Amino acid sequence: MMFYSLPHLTHVLVLMPMALFVPSYYSDDLALPLASVGFAIAVSRILDVIIDPLVGILSDRWLTRWGRRKPWLVAGTPLLVLTAWMVFVPGGKVSVGYLLVWASLLHVAFTLVDLPYKAWGAELSTDYSERSRVTAWREGAGAAGQVMFLAVLMVMSFYGYNDDRDQLLAIALTVVLTVPPCVIITVLKVPERIPDRIEGRNVRGWSGLKLVLHNRAFLRTLAAILLFGSALLIQATLHKLVLTHVIGNPDLFAPMLLMEDLGALLALPFWMWLSDRLGKHRAVTLAALWVGVCSLAFPLVGRGDSVLYVTLIVLRGSSFTSIFFLSNSIAADVVDYDTVESGQQRTGLYFSVWGMAIKLSVAVGILLATVLPAQLGFEPSARDHSETVLFSLMAVYGWLPFAIMILAFPLLWNFPITRERQRELRARIEAERSN
Repeated sequence: MMFYSLPHLTHVLVLMPMALFVPSYYSDDLALPLASVGFAIAVSRILDVIIDPLVGILSDRWLTRWGRRKPWLVAGTPLLVLTAWMVFVPGGKVSVGYLLVWASLLHVAFTLVDLPYKAWGAELSTDYSERSRVTAWREGAGAAGQVMFLAVLMVMSFYGYNDDRDQLLAIALTVVLTVPPCVIITVLKVPERIPDRIEGRNVRGWSGLKLVLHNRAFLRTLAAILLFGSALLIQATLHKLVLTHVIGNPDLFAPMLLMEDLGALLALPFWMWLSDRLGKHRAVTLAALWVGVCSLAFPLVGRGDSVLYVTLIVLRGSSFTSIFFLSNSIAADVVDYDTVESGQQRTGLYFSVWGMAIKLSVAVGILLATVLPAQLGFEPSARDHSETVLFSLMAVYGWLPFAIMILAFPLLWNFPITRERQRELRARIEAERSN
């Protein structure tokens, strides 16, 4: 699990800046319209509609001597490094078109690496609770990677490197220097299980697609992922703008995120314990609800309220890592249900659709976080904003995510695949599995 989690130490540094740094940098520093930047980032996900299911299906079927998932990580890593550099360190005169093209290629490269990587993790164990530990190691590594990098940003800030250009350059250098060696170690050290196949069943084509569409547990997780991701990305996109224009203390950005990530790591054992007691479906529902409840107080924060604001950020962030690792663990259980019905372990296909939902939620979150404030009169390049405009910004930042999280509650609270049901599914698979 330790070796498997290594790539996620730095993989998170590829998509995280798309919400935390890129909108602010391209609109503030490069003087592109905020709404156009948000639109370009959202549209850059369109290729994923084709790329995600293609990669998922091919990685399920392409069984090589090195496994089904490893070749994709090796092939996709160089493209990921190149495109990250082009987005984070743009040269010369930059336009919205430049951002659209390179952001689109970046998302394609990320799919080539991340989708097979997460499908591989879902197949490392067949046990209900151990799957949560595998994904907890991975998401914990991601949070740890953010902590280490934010510590570097704080050191940079201490020496006077505070603007987005310097921070994005540091992110790009980190990606270039650390992603390839982490991927190499994981590919060499972590095995792949032989995929599950059930004798006498081999559903393909339209029949296989109908099984996916009739999988109610899958559809419920899909809707929950869309809601969770959209709510979280609204806030992630607006963090820096809120610190700059509402709190009046943009230098708090890196320390605030560092404290948030540390809080998430410290709370990880609690959410693991809660998932063992209540089931992961109810634990993740409570984790998402906690984010929403803590966000209700954001519109009450004003200029100079740095301590109150950071306290709220740390409290709401204490459940972040659990949302990600529990959602992925639930996804692995949903694949077991499909294996019983289809006779094949189609983890790549399912994770490709979930991946599309995550990326769609990122696009929706960024779009809502940029277009809604702009429609309400907020523009980062303006020097002064009225109290009404700033309150509208904070309502989008705090109340809208709460409303979205509430919508997700009924989807997972009474989820059909419990610990007992998952064990029944695994018993059927093992009993009917072909050699």
